[in-house]
Amino acid sequence: MPDPLVYTGSPLFKKGARSSFYLSFYREADLSAQRAPTEASARIPGAHVDACRPRDPQAPQGSWPQTAFGVTDLQRRYRLSRSRDFDAVYRHGRSASTRFLTLYWFPREDDEDEPRLGIAVPKAGGGAVVRNRLKRQLREAWRARLDTVRPGCDYVLVARPGLAESVEARGSDWLGERIDEVLGKAEA
Repeated sequence: MPDPLVYTGSPLFKKGARSSFYLSFYREADLSAQRAPTEASARIPGAHVDACRPRDPQAPQGSWPQTAFGVTDLQRRYRLSRSRDFDAVYRHGRSASTRFLTLYWFPREDDEDEPRLGIAVPKAGGGAVVRNRLKRQLREAWRARLDTVRPGCDYVLVARPGLAESVEARGSDWLGERIDEVLGKAEA
């Protein structure tokens, strides 16, 4: 078998043509369909997943939160996710603004269920990691205020530039106060 990296002068290896990369002597029929024994079991057993990771000697055993999925976060059915829902709130709803947040709201006629929330953080708010962190923080602060918000409305919270840095410096309690501030302006 000739060396595949050496130009042999055959018509299949024309200089500058795309066919120069075609190697006629390697065929799929020559390849084995069986996996090698070392390659067959690529699964990592669960008990040894973090065996090499250093443990924190002060952390209690099993320190991860054991809450049910969706309990700590705002449930997905109470979020605005479609573009047309956001557009309806922007076009037909009302708005209130503060230095760091703008709140749009629109009453729904179809049902009197819990309020739905949409969050918009423009690219001026920072990179993707910063924006997603801010969205999570806004969702959590909103969830804590669900009992004070009118049911049957769609809301959109728009973060303004500088909010992410202020939340980082002042904390989540400060963010909750900003949400209370914009909700107070909306109720007035």
